[in-house]
Amino acid sequence: MDRTRAMQIFCRVVESHSFAGAAMSLSMPRSTVSRAIQDLEAFLGVKLLQRTTRTLSLTPDGSLYYDHCQYVLDEVQRMEAVLSGNTRKPRGRLRIGMTSSFARSIVLPAIKTFQAGYPEIDVVLTLGDRPVELIQEGVDCVVRAGIPKSSALLVARKIGSFEWLICASPDYLQQYGAPRSLEDLAQHQVIEFHSGLTGRAQDWRFVVDEEEREVGVKGSLAVNDTDAYVTCGIEGLGLIRIANFLAVQHLRAGRLVQVLEQYKAPPVPLSIIYPQNRHLSSAVRAFVHWIGERVQNVATDWDWRP
Repeated sequence: MDRTRAMQIFCRVVESHSFAGAAMSLSMPRSTVSRAIQDLEAFLGVKLLQRTTRTLSLTPDGSLYYDHCQYVLDEVQRMEAVLSGNTRKPRGRLRIGMTSSFARSIVLPAIKTFQAGYPEIDVVLTLGDRPVELIQEGVDCVVRAGIPKSSALLVARKIGSFEWLICASPDYLQQYGAPRSLEDLAQHQVIEFHSGLTGRAQDWRFVVDEEEREVGVKGSLAVNDTDAYVTCGIEGLGLIRIANFLAVQHLRAGRLVQVLEQYKAPPVPLSIIYPQNRHLSSAVRAFVHWIGERVQNVATDWDWRP
């Protein structure tokens, strides 16, 4: 039995709260994970995990062993880094969560440069805006908009920010005219975007006379997918509010027109979030550096002007 590998599997089971989650994050069959834990318990002569049909919890011996495993594995990683002089090329599978719109607009057009720089990293993009439990789901890092919830287990690093723009199609504006004030929004067709995080539409926020102001918007059509939301705007179904990095291509092509540009919205931070670990994997470290540079390089294009 490879005890170091068994310890790694045991720790991942504990952190994932399930054998299936650990198997998925480690890219191995569930039966292999289960057998590794059984062999480890047989070798130690103690029960490490208490299993029921619905829950998985540490026994007192398991809790003690988990703490020591964490210490030992951290020390192994630290020593390997010292001995290798950090010259080893990043490698392995890297699972990254982000919204499909961010992937399509920012990441995918340049992902070849990341792959060329790190050919031994296999990138798996997990797309969507639902909450992701990084440790339990075996996701290495996620890119998210807004201010992430604080957690002692996670690190959030700001990589940039964006602004909301209110847009409509030329056909819509020709038929209904353009809103001139925030009060005019109540007289217009507004497409609601239902967030995957909350399941409901958010009020639109603006900065008026150096104070934040929220405007409630309601419409007869709502969607929960960014591509569909943008399409609604292009097809003249109503006003939409989208990130400037999504709007810029449609504004330049004339498919959308910005309205109410005199009312600025508070900038929205973009963060990359990853588990707190003294020895962050070289693959995650490489992507954090790359995505930070990528966002900064394209940020000037987001500041669209007609």
